[in-house]
Amino acid sequence: METKKRLTREQKQEKAVKDLINQMFVIAGHDVTYDDILGMDKWFQKYTMTVEQGEEFKKWGKKYLMKTFRMYAARAEQEMMWFNVQWGLTYSNWEDYHKLNK
Repeated sequence: METKKRLTREQKQEKAVKDLINQMFVIAGHDVTYDDILGMDKWFQKYTMTVEQGEEFKKWGKKYLMKTFRMYAARAEQEMMWFNVQWGLTYSNWEDYHKLNK
């Protein structure tokens, strides 16, 4: 019987980035995957999401990171902030959202 090899930390991180990007597109309502945007310049500016979708994605990502990497909640939230800075989609309703919340 063949034993299943465990992923290295780097492989886990690479898989997590792919999973997070794929789920971000699902939540944003785009029919796109990580493989579709691979090698595409400025793909994160081509697609958008609403602030509400962004909040939903952050919640999903926090749970995913806590489960996958056994992170505490505060650390997972911080990682999601960094993820959003590096790979997050632009918000389509940023100005409108902030006008409503003033």
